[in-house]
Amino acid sequence: MLPTLTALQESLASGQLTSLDLTQAALARIDDASGEGARAFTRVYHDQARAAAQASDILRAAGLARSPIEGLPISIKDLFDVAGETTLAGSTVLKAAPAAAGSAVVVQRLLGAGAVLVGKTNMTEFAFSGLGLNPHYGTPASPWDRTAGRIPGGSSSGAGVSVADGMSVAAIGTDTGGSVRIPSAFCGLAGFKPTARRVPGQGALPLSFSLDSIGPLAASVSCCATLDAILSGQPLRPDPAPDPARLRFAVPASLVLDGADDHVSTVFQHTLREIRRLGAQVDTVDFPEFQQLAHINRLGGLVCAEAWAWHKDLLQDHAAQYDPRVASRIARGKDMSAADYIELTQARPEWIAAVQARLRHYDALLMPTVPVIAPTIQSLQASDEAYFKANALILRNPTLINFLDGCALSIPCHPDGAAPVGLMIAGPAMRDAHILRVGRALESALGPSRA
Repeated sequence: MLPTLTALQESLASGQLTSLDLTQAALARIDDASGEGARAFTRVYHDQARAAAQASDILRAAGLARSPIEGLPISIKDLFDVAGETTLAGSTVLKAAPAAAGSAVVVQRLLGAGAVLVGKTNMTEFAFSGLGLNPHYGTPASPWDRTAGRIPGGSSSGAGVSVADGMSVAAIGTDTGGSVRIPSAFCGLAGFKPTARRVPGQGALPLSFSLDSIGPLAASVSCCATLDAILSGQPLRPDPAPDPARLRFAVPASLVLDGADDHVSTVFQHTLREIRRLGAQVDTVDFPEFQQLAHINRLGGLVCAEAWAWHKDLLQDHAAQYDPRVASRIARGKDMSAADYIELTQARPEWIAAVQARLRHYDALLMPTVPVIAPTIQSLQASDEAYFKANALILRNPTLINFLDGCALSIPCHPDGAAPVGLMIAGPAMRDAHILRVGRALESALGPSRA
């Protein structure tokens, strides 16, 4: 089991460990030629991380620990600006772009809280896929079944692997259609997608300004709550987790298990039985809106329209440098008219209101984060058909919550040693604190405590 932020802080406070110890160990794992570090990271801050760790140890010795992440090695996705560096976003297209004049707001908040940034993590080029494949920098394998070499999930691929392999104690990713929750599910981690407006996106290279959100991947729900408070600039409120017997959950009656494999179906149904055994009410609820979303997004949706608006000049001038699978998806936005886009933006609030009305008597939605176990990297590299089919299926469930403008956790719910399966716990906008509390209650009750 991975150490939590709380456990590490206790070790630092007692003197059992130093920040420099943790940082050296994380860097050694990144540099290990037999590991995934070369594919999980696009930039490693060796000297800066050691210097920051030494400074943190000095501050702690003086009684000046700044936050619950003081001195902890953390990775950031390669689409956050760091002052003085060119932000690449998993691409080669931007290598000649000017360096960032300043750091992203979330990077500033992490540094102000005492985090030790160990590096920038690899990602799907420009964050536009839920699989995590990257033809420019390689694809890190998920921690399960390394012999077969399975996808880590995307687009925050390196983020998930960096935490699962101990190259960082937590990672910060982005989530436009599942890009925090999918790698969390495939790498056996907790991951949190907040309500998008709660965490400022200034200094993060956008995919879709209507859907992008920024969130953590970590060892536990409590870790995610701590990081979410820092990223959002809000006080950390360690409210007690609710009694599971007082909770009410809605499980969608259709769509979310379509195309599910036997392992995910079995694990999810077992998890629901365990939640009912705890005394919680679990109802199967019809959400016809979920079936309608594919039609609403039939022309490419908000993400294609907004990605095309950002990329159109770059793509026209440098198409050969793009991952062709990413370029083809961005190019769908070219054919959307202003009327199409306006119709989409008008349909969204009506759709949100209808889903929220069905959720009003429930604490959260429950569904599998992803309906299948991680496919192999090789199988998706070899076939466009397999790639796009897997991408659509893997993004489907998480995307529902992005369009809802909601918040969601993914927590592991599989047996030890089995293929990782994520349980998604989701709610409407600005229910973040409640979803995190519910997540803590279920995490604690369903398996060994990670609090």
